[in-house]
Amino acid sequence: MAFAAAIIFVGCASWSKSQKGAAAGTAAGGAAGAVIGRTSGNTAMGAIIGATVGGATGAIIGNEMDKQAEEIQETVPGATVERVGEGIVVEFNSNILFGFDQSNLSYEAQENLDKLVRVLNSYDETDIEIQGHTDSRGAEAYNQNLSIQRAGTVSNYLSEKGISGKRLTVKGFGENTPRYNNNTAEGRTLNRRVEFLITANEKMRAEAEEAAK
Repeated sequence: MAFAAAIIFVGCASWSKSQKGAAAGTAAGGAAGAVIGRTSGNTAMGAIIGATVGGATGAIIGNEMDKQAEEIQETVPGATVERVGEGIVVEFNSNILFGFDQSNLSYEAQENLDKLVRVLNSYDETDIEIQGHTDSRGAEAYNQNLSIQRAGTVSNYLSEKGISGKRLTVKGFGENTPRYNNNTAEGRTLNRRVEFLITANEKMRAEAEEAAK
């Protein structure tokens, strides 16, 4: 399964994002997603691959995600946007969202999240998982709690701005899934991050399945 996923993301660079999404569901699936998430430290990517529908339905979902990802990229300059399979990963470095060792949102953070909210409300047939991460400094238990607090703060803010709570899920990973090198100051800064995992909800999947027939 992991080999199949590698083929999709490395060997098929010329494919469109929607084609990759369709292929990922057919060739990879949940097992490959779990492997990718663990080995890369990218829990959002792993979860998206694991939830892939695939086939013609996945291609339709992928096309919709292409549009949303492009709009987020244009609207929220403070975010890093990745299209993965049939979903989107939006990453905010914690320096944009929080002060050091804090879980309250800065004014700049609220401005960035307000821009993201406008796009999320335009594409309301998606679910949003908010994942909190920290660097490796400090006690593991403390970092775990801080990651949950930060993800929860972001989720609450989105709810206050009109995003339905039914669309939101919060997870904290503490220091356990670094994407960057914790041995450098820059890497630690990047690991203190909040990621948004955007995937199709049941309604979008049903509509895409019907359209694919």
